[in-house]
Amino acid sequence: MTENRQSLSQNRREFLLFIAASTVIAPATRAWARQLAASHDSLPTNPKDLLQVMDFEEVARKALPPAHWGYMATGVDDDLTLKANVEAFKHIGLKPRRLVDVSHADLSVDVFGSKWETPIFVAPVSSQLAFHPQGELATARAARERRHQMILSSTTSTSVEEVAKAYGKAPWYQLYMPRKWEDNATLVKRVEDTGCPALVWTVDTLAGRNTPTLIRFARQDPRDCVACHFNGPGTRIHEPMYEGLSNAGINPPEATWEYVDRLKKITRMKVLVKGLDGGDDARLAVEHGADGIIVSNHGGRATETLRATIDCLPEVVEAVNERVPVFVDGGFRHGTDIYKALASGARGVGIGRPYVWGLSAFGQEGVERVLEILRAELTLTMRQMGTPTVRDITTALIIRAPAK
Repeated sequence: MTENRQSLSQNRREFLLFIAASTVIAPATRAWARQLAASHDSLPTNPKDLLQVMDFEEVARKALPPAHWGYMATGVDDDLTLKANVEAFKHIGLKPRRLVDVSHADLSVDVFGSKWETPIFVAPVSSQLAFHPQGELATARAARERRHQMILSSTTSTSVEEVAKAYGKAPWYQLYMPRKWEDNATLVKRVEDTGCPALVWTVDTLAGRNTPTLIRFARQDPRDCVACHFNGPGTRIHEPMYEGLSNAGINPPEATWEYVDRLKKITRMKVLVKGLDGGDDARLAVEHGADGIIVSNHGGRATETLRATIDCLPEVVEAVNERVPVFVDGGFRHGTDIYKALASGARGVGIGRPYVWGLSAFGQEGVERVLEILRAELTLTMRQMGTPTVRDITTALIIRAPAK
């Protein structure tokens, strides 16, 4: 695999040098290719050489063109909520217990009657062909090899049927609801027929969002984007899950809690609501039949709330009162971060940008390495904390700094 990675790296560099030397390509694009080829020489070629999740960020940035990096890196407004997601973990301390038998660690959790080997799941990320030629297929194979639950984005660049083959089973499916209800019913049936056990409706971007960081990076990109964006820069690329539908758009801003009721009536899949960050909405979700909740602010890409998901989690857990499982994503970069979420009541923890950094830099091997690091760090933290099983992790083992 390492030899294949080195060969791919060399081929990519040669292709960039070919573009840089071409006389029929725009000068700005040739300059971009020369710059990227130069930085390519210093990139690590083996993901095993990277020791922490954050090591992958800069490698991914150098591997990607500006617009694709900006799409992944952007938050909303001043990116403050994005940063808050990461920074908030620094204000939660750990209280380890000593002289506990931690010779064996069990990371497994029960989710809807199924056993997950680890509470770390692969969160949905759109358009992964923008980050690597194998896109979602590489992610699915990595999740299969490392035995993690995967949630596939509605705006996947590879169909759910193909991803299910690569993953070895149908993944959970994250829903960006079509504007037209008939289209939504058709899409939900397709997903259910594939065998997906859970439908995760994302509700935190129904009103749109402001992403200036994305726009700034896109303006730095000299490439002609027509090859990917068939209708020009800024338009959506190929989205196989919406083929055959009416093209009426997605994310209905008129949606209400009644839509959860309607979803429950048209599918046997578990229905989770993703994008909640408060107790009032969590209670409403349960009242309307949601089978689970994912506390999320879209990685800081929805609304500039300045509230980290790890800080929102306890309120949601308290409101739900164990009636349904609560999951969380947003800003997780270390095993200790994941531990703090489990101690705060999360059943599972989603990873987004980190595995996409790994995908961008090394393909499937990069995703596997990111998951390997996080799992190893969580295992070590559990042992150091005197909690050899996830069931042993409680709120008594963390200390939250008082609000200023």
